[in-house]
Amino acid sequence: MFLNIDFSSELSIYEQIRRQIILALARGDIEYGYDLPSVRNLAADIGVNLHTVNKAYKLLEEDGIIEMDRRRGSKIVDKKLPIKEEKRDDIFENLNFLVAFSRLKGISKEEIISLVEKIYGF
Repeated sequence: MFLNIDFSSELSIYEQIRRQIILALARGDIEYGYDLPSVRNLAADIGVNLHTVNKAYKLLEEDGIIEMDRRRGSKIVDKKLPIKEEKRDDIFENLNFLVAFSRLKGISKEEIISLVEKIYGF
């Protein structure tokens, strides 16, 4: 699978799972409609508690990235769904912090824009 968990990271494992699934979808490493491993199987594969994977999946479901069904399992949604307003606000808040932090560390506006263009293009 495309996940690479860093057990020494300060970022929680469930957040690493969430972010890596989002990144894999954005890069095209996984496609819309992709069937994710079951919570139990993924937990066993990466050596974490199943509640950790379940939390990551629940957050992805709240993000509108995956659909969870007890009978059919979890999968990436079939298409891009419109973003909920509260999620848009979360993105703005996170981006606002990152830009402010970057300014304090001496990263210019041009560098930030260049980085965003590089990341956006993968």
